[in-house]
Amino acid sequence: MLQQTGSGGGMGILLLQMVAIGAVFYFLILRPSGQARKKHAQLLSNLKKGDEVMTSGGLIGRVRDIKEIESDGVKESRITLETGTASVVVERSRIVRIGGPSASKAPGAPAA
Repeated sequence: MLQQTGSGGGMGILLLQMVAIGAVFYFLILRPSGQARKKHAQLLSNLKKGDEVMTSGGLIGRVRDIKEIESDGVKESRITLETGTASVVVERSRIVRIGGPSASKAPGAPAA
């Protein structure tokens, strides 16, 4: 009989541990990735012609043209970049940064 009453408390502790692990997983993994996705979507929505951008592949250039293309019933945004003497077409989702190195600094911040 003592083992049966003790096992109920053990299940409660196990349940509490599982809830704690779930909370840690949410706050350390799921929530930050969701916030990063929202921030990236906002960054891409502010993209306009003439912006200096960097792609996920490391290309740096200026936006020359933004086109909406429908392919197999799916709308895609294609960005034409001028990089030096070449023009490159990339997907909008591949843009990781807008602006040059000085654009990431706060206004009025002293130069390094």
